[in-house]
Amino acid sequence: MERRTVAARIHDLDQALTAAGRRAARGLLGNYPLLGLAPVAEFAAAAGVSAATIVRFVAQLGFRSYPDFQRALREELEERSKSPLQRGASAPETEGDAAFLAAFLMRSARTLNETAAHIPAGEFETVCRRLSEPKRQCYLAGGRFTDFLAGYLEAHLRLVRPGIRRLDGRPATSADQLIDVRPGDIAVLFDVRRYDPALLETARTLARRKAHIVLITDAWLSPISRHARYCLPCRTETGRTWDANTALLALAEAIIARVTELSWETAKGRIGALEGD
Repeated sequence: MERRTVAARIHDLDQALTAAGRRAARGLLGNYPLLGLAPVAEFAAAAGVSAATIVRFVAQLGFRSYPDFQRALREELEERSKSPLQRGASAPETEGDAAFLAAFLMRSARTLNETAAHIPAGEFETVCRRLSEPKRQCYLAGGRFTDFLAGYLEAHLRLVRPGIRRLDGRPATSADQLIDVRPGDIAVLFDVRRYDPALLETARTLARRKAHIVLITDAWLSPISRHARYCLPCRTETGRTWDANTALLALAEAIIARVTELSWETAKGRIGALEGD
């Protein structure tokens, strides 16, 4: 099972943090993970809290000491920046060609189970309820290897409710589309390592326009997480050259199924109209 990232631990704590602890968390997530690699005094000054608050915050995250906390951040930074070439160097040996498919699919099944275990049911339900509200415009986008997931989700949600818009991958065109974003609109962004800088800039614009960002990402959490209202982390690691989008696709399909249920009166009419009923 993949180790929980520091950012994921922060999301897990949610309301358990004190007001000062939340300031420390916001400071770290706003400059993640670099601020956590700074000395305690520098971290505290940037977050606007005391050094003692930082020490308590780190302990609440489950670390025995500040050096342990920094070690975890350095390991995480190394993992999230690994290229496919670096991951391929440590790919496990198989027991032969005949065993490869079964072993790979078993690993894929584990990623689904691990994803289900680490996405809070309440967070998933809230996202689906927000997506089922037709008064909210919904924008979707993905990165180099995840934009097809945004397209897949878009194709289904268009049948279920009005107001679905796919953001163009070209920065200039995307900027034109973002002019129409209003406070309270919802945006679903897919982003996995190695994270898409253009998508991060889109997220910054969406946040400035007060859209509610739903981030679907991997266990290391895209930098977009600092702007996201909702974060749904999926397990993607296969132990081989390429990460897998299996869990992200399954999550998208779960969203489609639940939003369809929540929007059934609207969805029934739209699907019936398309089928000529």
